[in-house]
Parts: sequence; structure tokens; C-alpha cells
Amino acid sequence: MERAMTAAPAGPEAAEHKAPNYVAVWAALAVLTMVELAVVYMGLPRHVMILALVFLALWKAMLVALYFMHLRFEPKRLLYVVLAPLPLALILVIAVMHGFRK
Repeated sequence: MERAMTAAPAGPEAAEHKAPNYVAVWAALAVLTMVELAVVYMGLPRHVMILALVFLALWKAMLVALYFMHLRFEPKRLLYVVLAPLPLALILVIAVMHGFRK
């Protein structure tokens, strides 16, 4: 009564992909972290520093999501689900920055 369930590839989306170079991605994340530290100690105006740090954090989050969570190899429609909330996040960052102005 037991059946072996095997999942067959469902089209071009399920095609095999080349494994990413995780060491290179890790090195890029390390370099971005060093850039973040440099931005903090550069003596930039507060709002410029915050915008730069948010940009760098989003860039790092994108690298982690694309390569370590394998989202780079998912169907394109998933990209739209991930990108849809970004304008709302930008609005939130601007609102918070405006709310804490001195």
C-alpha cells in the first residue's frame, strides 16, 4: 500500500542550477560590513549616515536572501512578492527620520 512519492521537475523553473560561490558572497558581505563601519566613522551628517547605512543593510539583506536562501533560483513571480513591500519600507524610514529630527 505504500507508494514512493517522487517529485518530477515541473518545467524550466525546476531545472538544476549551478551552486553559488558562497565564499565570494561571504567576502562581499564582509566588505560591506567594513564599508558600514567606515561610514559610521567618516563624520558624515546624521541623515546621510543613516541613509547610507540603510542602503548598505538592504544590499546585504539582498545578498543573503538571493544566495544563502536560494531565492535567486526561484521563479520570477516570487521576486514581485519580495519587492512589493520595499516602497512601504522606504516610506517608514523617511517617516521615522522625519519624526526624530532635532
